[in-house]
Amino acid sequence: MSYSYARINLDKTDYSKIHMSRSRQVVSSKLLTNPNPQQLNEIYYKYCHYHKFNSVMPLFDKDYRENDIIGYYDRDVLVAFSMIAVYDDENAEAVQFAWDYADPKLQLGLKTLKHECAYYKEKGFKYLYIGGADEYKNKMDGLEVMSPVSWIENRWTIDGFEKVPGK
Repeated sequence: MSYSYARINLDKTDYSKIHMSRSRQVVSSKLLTNPNPQQLNEIYYKYCHYHKFNSVMPLFDKDYRENDIIGYYDRDVLVAFSMIAVYDDENAEAVQFAWDYADPKLQLGLKTLKHECAYYKEKGFKYLYIGGADEYKNKMDGLEVMSPVSWIENRWTIDGFEKVPGK
């Protein structure tokens, strides 16, 4: 199986920045200007443990300093973060997302990605790269899947995902 990469064309999205509320909870976000690597590593550990990943790429203190870190809060408690690499005025990449799953009912995954689309679109970016073209990402507006030579020929396709063996 080959690996396909994806991006979101922000011009084709109309998402709002996050402000989810429930009867007793409010989830908010903010750009962390001085992120605490130990606190973020604890969230990352819980995220990896929850998903039972066999192997993960470690996150280094330098990663937190050199990328945008968007923190997500349940009331006043940091429960999730996204690490976004900014390449230029038009292109950014969602490098890592993690949350502690203390309250799975928050369902933060796609909600935070939609927030990031709105945030970076508002800042004038054209594309948010999102790594692998995983099937669940097909729910995102503006999704574009890169064919093997599309980056060379400037041809981006949106013709679906590769089938996962056995699915």
